[in-house]
Amino acid sequence: MLNLESLRKGRARVLRLLAVLGFVAPLLTRLVMGQAFHQTGSGKIENFANTVGFFAELGIPMPEANAFFVSRLEYWGGLLLVVGLLTRLVAAGLASTMVVALATADRASFLDALRGTGDAGLTDVVSFVYLLFLAWLVLSGPGVVSLDALLVRWLERVRRPPHASAPPPA
Repeated sequence: MLNLESLRKGRARVLRLLAVLGFVAPLLTRLVMGQAFHQTGSGKIENFANTVGFFAELGIPMPEANAFFVSRLEYWGGLLLVVGLLTRLVAAGLASTMVVALATADRASFLDALRGTGDAGLTDVVSFVYLLFLAWLVLSGPGVVSLDALLVRWLERVRRPPHASAPPPA
């Protein structure tokens, strides 16, 4: 028969296990989102004229400059997410592009999903789902398996004053 103490011990074991595995969620999120953005950025660069034309059709101001910026942000930002470098900054930049996508290219499907009209739900609007993952990375950070975390650990070690050696015995 289970008693309260065995439930507490079981809960403590599960929480310890979850703490050990805590690196998995940000790592997988960075890898999947990074690969997706790198791939879309690569496609925008390879088909730059089409990207400029699409941005112009959407009414995005300075379509050539914005297409250049967004394609490079997605391409290089995707790679940076994969390795976990400048994660919060890159995720914030990519999140801003998802807000623009929701306001332009995906506006109708997003509003329909938001209202509950039509067959699609919010999880069917890719830019909205990406925005949620990117917001989570901005708020939670890259996790311990990242170059960001490695850099922080290195900087903390460099900033620590060297241990003063003990004076020689008299």
